[in-house]
Amino acid sequence: MKNETVEQRLPYVKEAVEQWFPPSNEAVEQGLPHSFEAVEQELPHDDAAGEQELPPHVNGAVENELSRLEEGEASSSESDTSVSSRGSRHTKTSRRSQRRLKPRRPVDPPSAPTESVCTVEYVDGAPNRTRVIEVASPPRDAKSITSLPGFSWKKFLRDLKAGDIEQVCLITDGDPVSHTINSVGADDRSSRPKSAEPKSVREKPFAAQSWESLKASGNPIYETAREFAVVFPDKIPAELPADRGVRHEIDLAPGSKYCVTLQWPLPRDQVKAVDDFFEGRRQVGHVRESISPHSSPTFCVKKATGGWRIVQAFNKLNYATIPAQTPIPRKDMVLDSMSGSVIYSAIDLTDGFYQILMRESDIPLTAVSTPSGMLWEWLVMPQGLKNAPGTFNRMVSHVLRPLRNFAPSYFDDIFVHSRAEGDLSAVEVHVQLLRQVFQVMRENKLYANLKKRVFCAPEIPVLGCYVSKNGVRADPEKISSICSWPTPTSPTELRQWLGLANYLHKYTKDYAGLIQPLSSLLKKDATWLRRPEHQAAFDSVKKSLASAPILMLPDDSKPFHVVCDASDFAIGCALMQFDDEGRERVVSYQSRQMKPAEHNYPVHDKELLAMRYALIKFRVYLLGEQTFAVYTDHTSLRTAMKSPHLSQRMARWLSFFAE
Repeated sequence: MKNETVEQRLPYVKEAVEQWFPPSNEAVEQGLPHSFEAVEQELPHDDAAGEQELPPHVNGAVENELSRLEEGEASSSESDTSVSSRGSRHTKTSRRSQRRLKPRRPVDPPSAPTESVCTVEYVDGAPNRTRVIEVASPPRDAKSITSLPGFSWKKFLRDLKAGDIEQVCLITDGDPVSHTINSVGADDRSSRPKSAEPKSVREKPFAAQSWESLKASGNPIYETAREFAVVFPDKIPAELPADRGVRHEIDLAPGSKYCVTLQWPLPRDQVKAVDDFFEGRRQVGHVRESISPHSSPTFCVKKATGGWRIVQAFNKLNYATIPAQTPIPRKDMVLDSMSGSVIYSAIDLTDGFYQILMRESDIPLTAVSTPSGMLWEWLVMPQGLKNAPGTFNRMVSHVLRPLRNFAPSYFDDIFVHSRAEGDLSAVEVHVQLLRQVFQVMRENKLYANLKKRVFCAPEIPVLGCYVSKNGVRADPEKISSICSWPTPTSPTELRQWLGLANYLHKYTKDYAGLIQPLSSLLKKDATWLRRPEHQAAFDSVKKSLASAPILMLPDDSKPFHVVCDASDFAIGCALMQFDDEGRERVVSYQSRQMKPAEHNYPVHDKELLAMRYALIKFRVYLLGEQTFAVYTDHTSLRTAMKSPHLSQRMARWLSFFAE
């Protein structure tokens, strides 16, 4: 039997323990509790919760198995062979790990009975070394084991039944471990990105929205929305979409042959789900039987809410398709267009891909096969094609082009904003603008989801942030996810956290400088060795985002000013503006780390580099009739820029500034 510990079978606990272990080997041994009560204090558990999570027959099986293991340990204690030596013989470790196995140094006798346990330490998922340590009264009852965060009953029972687990023990190291375990277990759900949550969880806040709730709230748009109720159907009409002047086109690269991938077999329940899906699409006229020489397979993916999601594998077709150069809307341009508005609405289009017709000559290219032997071809744009998102965005932009001054769109999201005009209030103007949007949607047979709409609100969510008359603020859920994220224990986890934090970099002053110690851990051939400065950088980014300011939307009628600065390894800048009350507000923060060659620049060149970086980043705001000022803390730039003896680099930069 393999001698493995919870440190090997429970990755969350293992990571928490490794995170707070001191570098020395003696510290690990000194930090071990010497009584079972100490373990219970570190990991409190709910008896009722343990009984509910463990079915009666499973609970009995585990207790019987643990009892059998205890009897085996008692009988083996009388023999000359210790538990640690027995575990080292049966554990599958490399010869190098066996050579590194060192006997434990003699220490003072513990106050409570201890047992020798052979443990395998893991670093980045790979065994690092094997050591023998003394553990005082490891928990053996099922309730103590089931209270561990991140516990997987499926894997534990599988390994226990197979005889791969000889002992189960918990290694703790005082209060820091309990804090880490709680952060990993209790806050694990909140630390996940919102996109990683099931669809039912993400849509729960919208479940209560209906016509009744809209009327009960006294929303001024209720009567107008009721007039255009056809735009918010409970079910999309079973008919082909209207021809709006935009069709999806598939242009193959010259020399492309037939795109054929054989269909593989699927389980019976998935075959039925595929057949039911295409039969439903056939009844509404979206697909028809095909004799095309092209064929792409179909498979299923399990939904988080149950059931099967039908997916078409257009891999070969997409590889042979010439990519379209349809521009993607820029988030900053969508936000900037809302400057000065006070009332906002958000509309979410539904079933968008199936609302676009295919070009007649390209219909045979969309042929898909099913496990039951059918070949279907799409009359509307299916999901999974290479240029489908660009075509959908082009259609929405084409339809809403006359309204883009007050109704910008981003793929399937339409944002309507307004302000008071003349004798009309902002609400009255907003109702008129929404009527125009509804009219265009009804004429072009575009449909929206009533449960995901926001009408006449002082603040709406827009592409990961919230917009109001006060400006733009970061999504509190994203900030909470970043701040509750446990300390990364591997480069992969650090990249995941930085990927989420980078999305909100414009809310943080000198963001590049704050993450510089963390970025050094991700360099090629860098050794993963956490130091105090890494933890300090991790906490600094969290603290900075927790106090992120509300950014001001740029006002073109007022002058801008730029503040820039440079350090030894990063440059940063901020675009500033004064609001109507005379307060200095931040429009955006920008920063980046220096390149290796830029580290060798003299101080005045680094400051000039920061100024050049600021003018490039904020160029779209600074070009115009309004004058702007640039503030820097390096006064020598005034004389350096007027010096007749300039380096080639400074001469090039001054030529850029002259624009």
